Amino acid sequence: MGKNKEFNLKQWMKKHWSNVLFAVFLILMLFPTTRTPIQVAINRIFSFPPSVMEEDKQEKLTDYNWQLIEIDGNEVNLKEAEGKVILINVWATWCPPCIAEMPSLQALYDDYKEEVNFYFIANDNPDAVKRFMQKNNYTFPVTVQASNAPDLLKSNSLPTTFLIDQEANLLVNKTGAANWNSSSFRNQLDKLLN
Repeated sequence: MGKNKEFNLKQWMKKHWSNVLFAVFLILMLFPTTRTPIQVAINRIFSFPPSVMEEDKQEKLTDYNWQLIEIDGNEVNLKEAEGKVILINVWATWCPPCIAEMPSLQALYDDYKEEVNFYFIANDNPDAVKRFMQKNNYTFPVTVQASNAPDLLKSNSLPTTFLIDQEANLLVNKTGAANWNSSSFRNQLDKLLN
């Protein structure tokens, strides 16, 4: 007859710790209150600096006509920024990759708002955007679309960020979270502005 082995929780945990950790992770992903912060953290870990496209892959923006409405109700048009460096970020408050990259975009905006035309275009309810901005102490200007985007700036993914130079060249067309406050991206901006 075989000897009865007594269950040893400590030994079992030592042997199966990775399975337990994975099970806890899966359970946490079931609930929105824990899922979103986990997704944001993962996106921040894997956010890399964007890079400028090769010259032969760059396209020219020929249509700047994009009617936008600021959260406070003022109308603006992308045409106002023609001939200047423009950074456009299309995002939403419910999008974890968008939330993940917002601190880096806020830091970039803080340092370059006098030299770069920033357009943060929310695909969201204006009231939700106002609450999100207040909760996170973000100060960048937010708009919503009042007309369709020019063809070159259309995207079905969030977030999507575009960088356009003074000659209307689309230098960056980045989908997904990125580290916009990296030294490499700042160097690219500085070269454009000098």
